[in-house]
This record gives sequence, C-alpha cells and structure tokens, in this order.
Amino acid sequence: MADEDHIEALLARLSRAQKLALVRGATDPEGTATGYLSGVDEAGIPPFRLVDGPLGIRAEGHRATAFPASIATAATFDTDLARRQGAAMGREAMALGQDALLAPGVNVIRVPQCGRNFEYLSEDPVHAGTVGAGLIDGIQSADVVATVKHFVANNQETHRTTVSAEVDERTLRELYLPPFRSAVDAGVGSVMTAYNRVNGTHMSDHERLVGDVLKGQWGFDGYIVSDWYGLESTVGAANAGLDVEMPGVAAPGTAEAGDSDTADDEEFEWPDGIPDATRAGLFGDPLAEAIDSGQVPADRLDDMARRVLGQMDRFGRLDGSRTASEDGESDDEAGEIDSQRHRDIASDVAARGTVLLDNDGVLPLADGADVAVIGPNIDEPKLGGGGSSETTPVHSVSPAEGIESRAEGAVTTAFGVPQIESVSLFDLLPFVGDDDADGTAADSDRRDPSLEDAVDAAAAADVAVVFVRDATTEARDRESLELPGRQDELVSAVAAANENTVVVVRSGGPVELPWREEVAAIIEQWYPGQADGDAAATVLYGDRDPSGRLPVTFAPESQYPTAGAERRYPGVDEQAHYDQGVFVGYRHFDDAEVDPTYPFGHGHSYATFEYGDAEPTAEQTVAVAVENVADRPGREVVQAYVRPPSVEDADRPVRELAGFAAVQLDAGERQTVTLTLDDLAFSRYASDSGWTVDSGTYTIEIGRSSRDIRTTVTVDR
Repeated sequence: MADEDHIEALLARLSRAQKLALVRGATDPEGTATGYLSGVDEAGIPPFRLVDGPLGIRAEGHRATAFPASIATAATFDTDLARRQGAAMGREAMALGQDALLAPGVNVIRVPQCGRNFEYLSEDPVHAGTVGAGLIDGIQSADVVATVKHFVANNQETHRTTVSAEVDERTLRELYLPPFRSAVDAGVGSVMTAYNRVNGTHMSDHERLVGDVLKGQWGFDGYIVSDWYGLESTVGAANAGLDVEMPGVAAPGTAEAGDSDTADDEEFEWPDGIPDATRAGLFGDPLAEAIDSGQVPADRLDDMARRVLGQMDRFGRLDGSRTASEDGESDDEAGEIDSQRHRDIASDVAARGTVLLDNDGVLPLADGADVAVIGPNIDEPKLGGGGSSETTPVHSVSPAEGIESRAEGAVTTAFGVPQIESVSLFDLLPFVGDDDADGTAADSDRRDPSLEDAVDAAAAADVAVVFVRDATTEARDRESLELPGRQDELVSAVAAANENTVVVVRSGGPVELPWREEVAAIIEQWYPGQADGDAAATVLYGDRDPSGRLPVTFAPESQYPTAGAERRYPGVDEQAHYDQGVFVGYRHFDDAEVDPTYPFGHGHSYATFEYGDAEPTAEQTVAVAVENVADRPGREVVQAYVRPPSVEDADRPVRELAGFAAVQLDAGERQTVTLTLDDLAFSRYASDSGWTVDSGTYTIEIGRSSRDIRTTVTVDR
C-alpha cells in the first residue's frame, strides 16, 4: 500500500509545473517506452515508463517472450495459469526498465469481426473478469503496474475514435462494466479509457462513468490514463476524472504527415480508426490555463498527481528499492527476458488454450504416422495480430518445425495456396515507414505454392494436417468471418484426397468452417505465439490433452446479433446501437433458440469424464464429483451456469455463467470440484432500483459447455 503521509509531504513540495510533469507524457530519452513520464528529479521522483502490451513486452529495440494471444489465455479457463503468465510479463517489463504494463484488455467480445478480439478474453463478463483478475494479480506481483483497458464499450475497431456506443444502463452494468469492476476489485493500479464515445460523450470526458462510477461507486484509487492520442479535451477530461494524458507529445513525423502544404492545401484526413497523432499536450499549458481561469479546480491537479505518485510508491518506485535500470536497458537482476521458465509458460498457455472442436478418432496422431503438413504459412509461427501488442521474440517455432521435431514417421510439407499476409496497425500510420513487425512479409522468391502438390502430399500420407489462419489487426475489423485467400479451397481439396485430414485453425476469434463435415478433426489454436509449432505438436500427438474451451461462440456470421443490422454494427451516423441488450454471445443463441456451430465453453478432450450429482455446499458454492473414466490422463473444465426464475417484466438470459474450474485428472481418478458462484449470475440491474436478486428458485447447471449440461441442482434466493 502507498504511504499516504509520504505522498502528501512529497506533493506539498512540488510546484505546479512539476505536478504537470506527472500527468502529461513526454519523450522517452531512451526510446524504449510506449509512454513516458519524466518525473521530478529535484524531488527524487524518477521517470515512469509505460509499455505495451497484452501479448508480451513491446519495448522498442528489444526482444521479449511472445506469449499467446489473450483469447488463448482465456481459452484455458485457468486463472492460475493466467496469473503465471501475468507474472512472467511483469518480470520482463521490470527487466527492461518499464514500470507499467498496458494490459490486460477485458472488453467483452460483442462483434465477432472485431479486429482486436484476439487481445480480449471472452464474450462473458464473469469469465473475462476472472481471467483478467488473474493476469492483473500476476503482473503486479512483479511490482509492475497493470493497466486494464479499454474503459468502456470499446467493442469494434471500425470508426473506433468517433463511434458512439448507444447503450442502456442495464446492459452497461450487466455486461460491459463487470470485467472492469473485477479488475478494480483485484487492485489494478491503472485504467485506460477507450477512444469511443458512450451515449454521445467521449470516454476521456465521461464524468459519469469515469468519475461517478469508476472512482466514486467502485472506489478506484489508482490513476486513469488516456488511450494514445485519445484525449478529447482539457477541461472535460480533467473534470471527468482522467489523470494522465498519453503520450502527451505528437508522434515523430506527424507534423509532416499533417502539413496541409504537402496535401495541396487540403486538410489531412487521418485513416479511420487512427487517432490524430498531432493532438497532444492538452494536459500541459492548456491545463495550467484552465486552472488559472477556474474551469478546472486546482485540487484536481493535486489529485491527478497524487494518484500517479500513489502507484509509484505502491510499487517501489519512490523508495529507491527498484533495481531495474533507469535508462530502459535490460537488467537481469531485476527480472527475466526469454528465460526457460518464461518459454515454458508461453508453451503451457499455447497448448492449454488449444481447443479440440471435433475429432472422429484420428487424434491423437500415432507416433509413427506419415504426416503431410500443409498450409500457406506453415514455415512461420503465428505470433499474434497486428498493432500495439506486436512482440518480437528471441526464439520461435513454426508449425512445420514443431511437427518435424516430434514426428517419428515421414513428414512432407506443401504450401498449397499463396501465403496469407499479416496486417498491422503500423501499416496504416502515415508517419511510420514500411515494417514487417510480425516477420511474415510475403516473399515470392521462396514460395511456389501448388494446390496439386498439396493434394499429392496429402494422398501419400497417413494423415494430412492443414494449418489455416486469418489476419487481424488493431484499428481494422475483419470484412467477414471467412478465412482469407484460398484456404477453404485448400482444405476441401486435401480432405478429398485424405480422409484423415486434420485442420488447425489459428484465428483471433470465430471463423466460419464450411468444410467442417469433410474433415476428420478440427483444432482451434488462436494465435499461439512463439511456441506455435511445439504447442501444436504436443496436442496433435497427445503429449498434452487439448484442454482449451471456447471463450466465444462459433456460428455462421449471419446468426450473430450484430449481423444484418447496420445500426448495431458498424453503426449509422457514428452511432452503434446496442439494442440487443445483454443478449450477446451464448445469451443471444439461447434466447433465439438457435444452435451454433460450437457453443461457448465447448471443447473435447482425449479423455472421457463422468459427472456425479451436484450439491450446494454454501450460499455461494456448489460441488460436483468428476471422474476420468478413460485410460489416459486428461484435463476437464467444469462450468456452472445459473438459470433464473421467471419474473414478470424481467427479460433475462436463459442461463449465465457463474463460475468454472480447470482440473487435471489421471486415468480413473475422481475428484470433487467446488465452484464459487459469482453474484452477477444471480443479479439483474433495474434502472429505477439498481441491483436486484429476484426471490425464487435458481437452477445451477453444471456441465462441459453452455449447451452440454451434465447435472443440475436448485437453490433458493
């Protein structure tokens, strides 16, 4: 905890100019940080560095462990593993001289095409909040400030800097705010506001949500930072409760990019989804002037600086105990970069987050099977999506390398169809030069894809494993849920040549699988990071059980609640209407009585599990016996859903996730699993009376997914 007396004494010694230096970003002299506060040397306040991002540390000029995408972490349904990953990222941030990590992202997945879904966790608020809290606990255990983002209702990248989420209070309270509330309850040190507007007001200026809800009702005592160039105004933001402007200085090269003289005197137009990177310094002189004019109270600046100093003190930045280098360079004594245990954690998350969607018995692969490894990008690891989360690893393994190193039979490879090129936010920035941040730029000289060669390789092998991928990035949504390029054609052609065709999908969210009935098995691997090929091989060969479960519903694009309704997505006249209310994800499919392709929570195992009867053990807990009746070990994810009683004039979801637990069971082992039930699943929010738990009988459903319920028990409230 921060020493309040120490903070107040320190604050009393600071001039207004020195306080302003603590609330507005500056240029990092070492160039490693994403955001930088210069500190106050005369008062013994060191510089403070903030760094991207959720998939690993993106410190400029440095390499770091490339962890799987956040959606893969969420697919493990394992908060302890999330905590281990968070701690590893915190140690790497510390080793690189960084003080705050801009992670995790906990926005609920509302739009299946959202280009940033890979950075988020779930379509369910309890799931997102629980996994997010695990990541936060881990990051901050390494004495690095976690920054939960993007507050709030940031659910699409199309028009993200201008669109207004038109959303009612009940939907905000039940669906979009709870993961952030979980982060606050977990002690998160910082919250980042979103670019978008909510009900017409930019989030950086949103006094009701930032000041009244986040700081007032929830008692958040850390600092609130803007998204980069996401500060809309000086007075509005300061009075709303925003504490830190980032980055506070215009991006290098933006003066030229936005110079009207270079555009035939026409005003430069920033690409959709890209904030104006010349708009900076609103918490500099303009804030001082607003204080002088009385538009912003002087004690508001004190509160802003106090909150920053409070987190600096809380995490040991003010007492001289920090040993990480102050110049942004690596210091092995203060943390770890690419250590073996971090490689192991990255591999664990990648493998444990892998979801076995379907299996007709072809998996796990026999050690001696002859395997054809096919796909347009099999010689490249899928590190992540594009944008601020891009991480450059020291070591990585491609799918072909992973299978070749594991297989005992013959392995042949074929690209089949042209390479799927990665896309990146940085390609959209007018002031950034050409860069292949993902290391996957197309190189026609080394590729000669032939569909015929792929079919021949498949026909000659015992098993054909086809790796397919999508291409997503921050600042752009996907045009559709179809796999890009000719990958669907490739899968169908290979499946026609070999009945033992396995498809490994690497995607940032749901994708359509039109060949699903043609293949023998389908695995969803998300973006597995640097351990890509090794993680795939361990699951394909059964060295690890495929213990991942879907954190998002898979369905044809036309079945999602945002499909075919432009007012819902991407919006009309810069307004996206959230009039589907709380019926997002599995809640929508239950309400519409539509069977999705694969439901929320779905995932097969190589083992078989039987459930006993469930029974309540306390007001908030329920227990169920689970037995592995297979002859091999396996990992089960036990899920609890709540069915509420019917109440007049209360339109509630059929079921809501209340809790979950991942459990490892040896062959023949039986364990009693106790699940803690979240209050949110029992509650509903009424605009006139607030939170309500209706009297009546609630059915607790225990099962393997939202559609695979194995046992039930009732409780009265």
